[in-house]
Amino acid sequence: MIRFLSFSSGSCGNCCLLLGNEGGVMIDAGVGIRSVKKILEANGLDFNCFQSILVTHDHGDHIRNLGSFCKRVKKPVWATETLHGALSRHSFTRFDINPCRKVLTPGWNHVAPGIEARYFIVPHDATETVGYAIRLEGRLFVLMTDLGHVTDEAIELAREADSVVIESNYDMDMLLGGDYPHYLKMRICQGAGHLSNDACCEAIRRFMHPGLKNLFLCHLSGNNNTPQLAFDHAADTLRELGIPDGRIHLRVLQRAIPSPLIVL
Repeated sequence: MIRFLSFSSGSCGNCCLLLGNEGGVMIDAGVGIRSVKKILEANGLDFNCFQSILVTHDHGDHIRNLGSFCKRVKKPVWATETLHGALSRHSFTRFDINPCRKVLTPGWNHVAPGIEARYFIVPHDATETVGYAIRLEGRLFVLMTDLGHVTDEAIELAREADSVVIESNYDMDMLLGGDYPHYLKMRICQGAGHLSNDACCEAIRRFMHPGLKNLFLCHLSGNNNTPQLAFDHAADTLRELGIPDGRIHLRVLQRAIPSPLIVL
């Protein structure tokens, strides 16, 4: 059995959990350790349910509480060599990261009992940003968040996945018509920022395959999107592809609101 839980998804903080029969991994640590503990306990879990932490990149909404996890929970932290270099200098992590440091190599890495992870580079304006393909229980889980556009490698991995988590950050009309300054609008939408609802749907069209069971939309903007708008875009795309309602479990991962513990 594979279980998935999102603690929060968005600029307010990003953190999620993936559990197999033998072990588990947490991805990012942008949510406070007390909040994570409380949510775990509400689902009958504790910090022993996962054995390591994977990091996607060094922006604060993904690593704000990573130093606290290193200091208090003491789990191995897996990241690329480049990203670990940034974490060793970052004010959130530099004093606590080194004892937990585990370096990802290209290809598959054994990161927890029964779990292998492979990173892939995605375009985003951090020191380095990665998505993850994670193998467990004979199945493949792919997460891609904070990416200005979707790479061919990400599409190829998603075409083999049972479950995909993909960013659906903003609606283009809301962004361009909103109050953000021009430079920030351009930073978001010009290829190294975030993925729009439309770009997310185009990616769905490219990676859709008969084995896909779960599709989660993540990292929605609080100012330039709504959960209903993102969901409707993706649901319409699935219908365009001839997929009956309910055949794929489609869910929006909310900002600052934990998801249920979902069996994948």
